[in-house]
Amino acid sequence: MASEKILNAKKEVVAEITDKVKNSESVILFQYAESSVADMQELRRDLKKVDSEVKIHKNTLVKRALDDLNIDLAEYLEGPNAIVFGKTLLEPIKAIDEFAKKHNNIKLVAGIINGEVVTLDTIKEYASIPSMEGLLTMFAGGLIEHVKNLSIALNLYAEKLGEEN
Repeated sequence: MASEKILNAKKEVVAEITDKVKNSESVILFQYAESSVADMQELRRDLKKVDSEVKIHKNTLVKRALDDLNIDLAEYLEGPNAIVFGKTLLEPIKAIDEFAKKHNNIKLVAGIINGEVVTLDTIKEYASIPSMEGLLTMFAGGLIEHVKNLSIALNLYAEKLGEEN
């Protein structure tokens, strides 16, 4: 039978996981088999830039924490898994997706976005959304197009008025 000290440590880990899932807009579960320590350190640095973190916990403790939140990821909790906890929605997803493209030993599995379980397809859709800067550039480009068309129309109208006089 496990000692009281070990049980309390496990309860603390479960509480920590539960708290992190509650306070994260995006949670991504991925497999990291055969990843080197250097790869994981690089991933940690990339995620820190977007105010996120990666943690490795035993699958049984993760399952207990998710059960407390009525979230079912049991089918994905096989083998060596790690979890990305992101305080924002898109940036952590983009960071882990880019990292997985560069490192074949990282395999995205599933996630939790705003409390809902999502599959790999949904994660890939979120990862394909342009960054905020990209979206603002597209928006500005659309506005400039309208201003350009308006200026052409006003110029043509002014030329027409000039010909009539």
